[in-house]
Amino acid sequence: MFVAVYCWRVKPGREEQFREAWRTGTRAIVRIYGGLGSRLHRERDGRFVAIAEWPDEATWQRAIEARMAYDDPPTRARFLDALEDAAAGTVPVFTMEVTDDLLARSVAL
Repeated sequence: MFVAVYCWRVKPGREEQFREAWRTGTRAIVRIYGGLGSRLHRERDGRFVAIAEWPDEATWQRAIEARMAYDDPPTRARFLDALEDAAAGTVPVFTMEVTDDLLARSVAL
C-alpha cells in the first residue's frame, strides 16, 4: 500500500465547503482512479490533513499524470476556493510506502 499526505489551511468560514468538496472529490478519486480512499483530520491549529491510501505507488502516479482532477470542475473549484493557498492544493507534504497496517477500517465509501 502507498500513502500520500496532504495539508491545507482553509479560509475562515469555509470549513464546511472544503470538507464537502473533499468528500466528493475523494469519492471520485476512488471511483475514477483506483484510490483506496482517504481520512481527513483537523490539527489543533486549524490545518486540515488528509492521508490518502493507494494500492501502490504506480496507481497513484498514473492518477497524478492524468491530472487527478476531481469528478467535476465545480467541485474542484469549491475545494480550491476554500483554501488559503490554492497553489498548494494538490501537492502532497510527503508520500510513503506502508510497511505495517493495523488500522481497522470503519466506513465504506
